[in-house]
Amino acid sequence: MNDKPVSEQAYPFAEIEAKWRDKWEKDGTYKFNWDSERPKYYVLTMFSYPSGDKLHLGHWYNYGPTDSFARFKRMQGYEVFEPMGFDAFGLPAENYAIKTGINPRISTEKNVEFMKDQLKQIGPMYDWDYEVNTSTPEYYKWTQWWFLLLYKRGLAYQKDALVNWCPSCQTVLANEQVSSDNLCERCDSPVERKKLNQWFFKITDYNQRLLDGLERIDFPEKTKAMQRYWIGKSEGTEIVFDVAPPSHPGDKGTTPPNPPVNGGELKDNPPASRGEFRIEVFTTRADTLYGVTWVVLAPEHPLVAEITTPDQQEAVDKYVRDALALSEVDRAMEDRQKTGVFTGAYCIHPLTGEEVPIWIADYVIGSYGTGAVMAVPAHDDRDYAFAKQYKLPVKWVIKPADGSEDDLDHDFAYTEKGIMFASDEFDGMTSIEGIHAIGRKLEEIGHGKPTVTWHLRDWTISRQRYWGCPIPIIHCLDCGPQPVPESELPVLLPDEVEEYKPKGKSPLESVQSYMNTKCPKCGQRALRDPDTMDTFVCSSWYFMRYPDAKLDTAPFDTEHLNKMLPIDHYVGGSEHAMGHLIYSRFFAKVAYDAGYLKVDEPYKKLVHQGTILHEGERMSKSRGNVVSPEPVLKRVGSDVLRCYLMFMGDYAQGGDWSDAGISGVERFIARVWRLGRIVAEAPKADTPAVSRETDTKLHKTIKHVTHDLEAFQFNTAIARLMELTNYIYSVVGSDLKGVKCSPEAETAVETLVRLIAPFAPHLAEELWQCLGHTRTVFDEPWPEYDEAKAIEDTVTIAVQVNGKLRDTFQAGRDAEKETVIAEAMKSEKVQTQLEGRQIVKTIVVPNKIVNIVVK
Repeated sequence: MNDKPVSEQAYPFAEIEAKWRDKWEKDGTYKFNWDSERPKYYVLTMFSYPSGDKLHLGHWYNYGPTDSFARFKRMQGYEVFEPMGFDAFGLPAENYAIKTGINPRISTEKNVEFMKDQLKQIGPMYDWDYEVNTSTPEYYKWTQWWFLLLYKRGLAYQKDALVNWCPSCQTVLANEQVSSDNLCERCDSPVERKKLNQWFFKITDYNQRLLDGLERIDFPEKTKAMQRYWIGKSEGTEIVFDVAPPSHPGDKGTTPPNPPVNGGELKDNPPASRGEFRIEVFTTRADTLYGVTWVVLAPEHPLVAEITTPDQQEAVDKYVRDALALSEVDRAMEDRQKTGVFTGAYCIHPLTGEEVPIWIADYVIGSYGTGAVMAVPAHDDRDYAFAKQYKLPVKWVIKPADGSEDDLDHDFAYTEKGIMFASDEFDGMTSIEGIHAIGRKLEEIGHGKPTVTWHLRDWTISRQRYWGCPIPIIHCLDCGPQPVPESELPVLLPDEVEEYKPKGKSPLESVQSYMNTKCPKCGQRALRDPDTMDTFVCSSWYFMRYPDAKLDTAPFDTEHLNKMLPIDHYVGGSEHAMGHLIYSRFFAKVAYDAGYLKVDEPYKKLVHQGTILHEGERMSKSRGNVVSPEPVLKRVGSDVLRCYLMFMGDYAQGGDWSDAGISGVERFIARVWRLGRIVAEAPKADTPAVSRETDTKLHKTIKHVTHDLEAFQFNTAIARLMELTNYIYSVVGSDLKGVKCSPEAETAVETLVRLIAPFAPHLAEELWQCLGHTRTVFDEPWPEYDEAKAIEDTVTIAVQVNGKLRDTFQAGRDAEKETVIAEAMKSEKVQTQLEGRQIVKTIVVPNKIVNIVVK
């Protein structure tokens, strides 16, 4: 027993935190109750990957504050659902297996158990009955079900395509998994382009809905802007150029002549007479169509091999090889010198009948738009530079709206909209009028139409790795690809492979017992698909699995799912803006269309946590500045660590970790502990009820802490609690020895304990019990405030002279104008400014400002 006075006792955090975590688990305090009459509230943080690095303070910064918010919502009267799981497939575990030979399943299971213990040290409200692990057959059976659902709905397909290939990881990457400088997000290796037969999800069918849905959800504006950019809607015109038959005189040379004008009417030259190939381009400037002097294909465009003439074949082949060795990022750099080569082929201008040469150039990217562009050098800077470099013709067709053709500077491209000329029937139209008129004309003659293009491409989900969800497709020589019957799910990963290291193909191909099977349609010998799915497929629906994590007959119970979705508050990193946060929205829309969901947006509100720095830099093993939570927990405990992470800065911005800085929060928590114990143990005094001053302080604090918690502004909420603690000490008395506890002090401390409970749950539970309560503080109602009582009786008035601040003073709220002016005039600083000057007028802003205007 500790015989020291409470004021001299150290806060026994280790004993208290262990006690309450055990009690919460034993009592089932945080079990989710489906039968509760309280409104549900789904709070979710992005689940973690169980890598060998374990949890660091960056994870704590995500999970601890979010749990504080969840506890706050529980005290507000909600039945809070706060599950946790593990995104357990993926490259880190497999790379570890390649290094050690240990099956990824073994290392993953070990890491999951370790991380669960770490997570429990945070003291969260997680109900572990709803845990998910994406690498277990019980989970990935339903990931395969999702694949089949998409397949049946025409949203999963296989094709040969140029894909992002990481030579180090030996696997395909989605566009979203390649950094802006063309590096693999996992290993930082330069990414190459490679042609492979791959599975895709047709996310592009949902482009418009993904864009429209952003107007209905509460996401950070920056994230919405990033998604709008990535989806990339562009309204313009599709234009078709027929490829001329391979009999043009230009086939014999390597440099095209200026294309002749034949002036033929299109209706007299049907497409069939112009060769069998057509080139589709997309442009937002159809008004410049008459200025086209050549057409450019991406080096990887499929028509390159079809139309290149024999005398240009060698030059074209070399150029294609060199171009594909470059990254798409490098190719698209604005300041990079543009290069290209003539194919020897020509196409027909759809309105003039002119033959224009077809070039290839590496600045055109095959995966963007149609992989072809029309070159208008007079009205595009890039095309103009290309024309000068290769001595190609330039035709001016747009002039300034307030000028003439003579005003055009032919040393530069004119890129603004204006008035059309040298454009036949469209002469004199504005650019806007011309864009619409030419679109209609092209549609009439079958050579184009007004259309929309998108930046977002279909999602490549095939991965040539072992540690992932197997693709449930069987390949039959006679029947083609066949879906695995749902009754045969899951398609299980084999326990062992000869070698985990991929060699340009999936390690599963070497496991004959896995690969060999029978076609579900004809019964003949067939092969399983050797690839596994992108791990982002697993995480695109995990939030739908949580409510029915143990259900073995379906991926989810639709009644439960529709009760829980949309997620009320989702918390995670902004780095997922253009990956997971788009993919998961896509999955929700598919579930909605299939009749499983009643909403097509899975999230009501999204919050991004900031970054925890150490020594001014983001924590990373390579920098050697990672701070592990274990030594900190041993020294100060979970509640102090939680509160410090929330107090160190704006949650959305993060902050710089400081071992010295945590001591201030440690002292604060210890002061609250001692204050609560003093009030709990002190004899009760017969004194009047709570004073007006204390009542105002309490209601004002409740108001601000409530507002700050709703806004995830934890640092300012804790600052308010520190102020309240200091105030209560002044009410109890600074001596802290032999003090009788007044009703005022008891009310104030009980309010403080309820307010601090979400931030320091172990401390609050212990003090709540010490104060004589028998049930958990988290079943107590959140304190409510009275707006009238939250307003202080006095306000600070600023005194200005000619608009410049000269002094301040305290005045009664809503004091008479004359009284406020008289008080302002008493200021010596103000009187100094008034000497020898005439007062013109005095302006009073009630409860804020007195401005004295003088001359």
